[in-house]
Amino acid sequence: MRIAIVHFHLQTGGVTRVIEHACRALALSGHEVAVLSGELPPQPQAFPARVKLVPALSYEERREPLGPSALREEMTQAATEALGAAPDLWHVHNHCLGKNLALPDALFQLAESGQRLLLQPHDFAEDGRPALYRRMLETLSAQDSAALSARLYPLAPQIHYATLNARDLGFLGAAGIPAQQLHELPNAVALASPAASGSPTGSPAASPAGSPIGSSAASPAPSLAAPRAIPARSRLWLYPTRAIRRKNLGELLFWAAVAGPEDRFGATQAPQNPLEQPRYQRWVALAEELALPVDFELGARTDDFGALLASSHALITTSVGEGFGLAFLEPWLIDRPLAGRELPEITGDFTANGIDLSGLYRRLPVPLDWLDAEALRRRLDQALAITADAYRRPRDRDDLDRAWGAATDSAGRIDLGRLDEEAQAQVLRRVRADPSAPSALDATSPPLADGPELIARNRALVEHHYLLEGYRHRLEAIYQSLLAAPSTAIGDQADGEALIAQFQAPERLWLLRT
Repeated sequence: MRIAIVHFHLQTGGVTRVIEHACRALALSGHEVAVLSGELPPQPQAFPARVKLVPALSYEERREPLGPSALREEMTQAATEALGAAPDLWHVHNHCLGKNLALPDALFQLAESGQRLLLQPHDFAEDGRPALYRRMLETLSAQDSAALSARLYPLAPQIHYATLNARDLGFLGAAGIPAQQLHELPNAVALASPAASGSPTGSPAASPAGSPIGSSAASPAPSLAAPRAIPARSRLWLYPTRAIRRKNLGELLFWAAVAGPEDRFGATQAPQNPLEQPRYQRWVALAEELALPVDFELGARTDDFGALLASSHALITTSVGEGFGLAFLEPWLIDRPLAGRELPEITGDFTANGIDLSGLYRRLPVPLDWLDAEALRRRLDQALAITADAYRRPRDRDDLDRAWGAATDSAGRIDLGRLDEEAQAQVLRRVRADPSAPSALDATSPPLADGPELIARNRALVEHHYLLEGYRHRLEAIYQSLLAAPSTAIGDQADGEALIAQFQAPERLWLLRT
């Protein structure tokens, strides 16, 4: 089988890691694979497949300015040169995100000519990325979501879709993509000892920027004071992440604010995006002001990231949004327990396979009377209004009540993760200033289900369901179903309005994701 895999770039990141895993898996079966990318990987010779540079595939802001037809021709030529003949199928990542405005129509033209496409969205412009969605509406001559959906989600037997999780599978199915053209393809997870390297793959270059367990050597710490030594007897709760907004750093600081004297907390990586830096630096400054037992950018301060992981009491996650959720799988492979926030939309796939995440919490309630509830409702209302306008859809009369109901409980409390940074900072100041404040909380230390039996059981289940061999079988089965499908004219598309309605349901509103 000749396969052309397509992505905007091959820089360190989650999608690059997925592509590397796919290339390694397919090579085991003797398939010919070529990767077409707008940017080369940092070490092209070490990449596990042939790579062809197609500059017009890069992000819109820096790509070669070709139109869809010219891009289609360049992709076809590059794939044919790399594979020795035209590909049997195209496997394309994140085509619908709005990062490259020529790609959707180029793919449409390939499908119209009878080419077989597997389109794999990792992220959706409909899911909290209104600027990208609006840009597509305004530049692709798509006057409404129906016209845009015809470009992004065309339907024909030779076009199949793969999702990372059951949530996205359900959303696309509800939007009208037929079940026989829709597949769940969870990511592979690499197996390694924590002492082996800074990443489970054993290769720092393969570690994604957003991966929960990844090499952090590239993360600078220009604004931090000299690192404090972590006391030898401290229990280190380590958050291996790049501290972007949805990773919910304020919640990690909350646990530090209420922790006992034996506990310390650490985060491994600073955000790379300059737009994320001001928020991040405010958290760093607040932690210093409140004398919180938190250390930042620990990954940049060590040459042995594996040893840092191994030194932890537990790994922790406080993220309020994930695509696949490696954070819930990788800790067990390095024999570490996991604490923190569960995301049922994501973890439902894992628990269905028997993985025990019962030690995690789904809500972290704090008293509403610590905050200005009316001001919070106004901020929620404003976020709903901005989102509705961005996606050009009318608001429902009860959307604020639905969002508020999802954030609060009947005991007059609100989930800390639903708050914005301003409100989270108020909570932190309250628990540090008021000795009686912790008595109003359900817990003053992250709940933790651990023990060698649980860790060993979870490790075995992760190895059974999510290692490379299982991924290879799933991927090949999807490819075979695509090759067996007939090629016809494109005659329909998924319902774009239905997809937006699902992703933008008020109950799914998190201010940290706006």
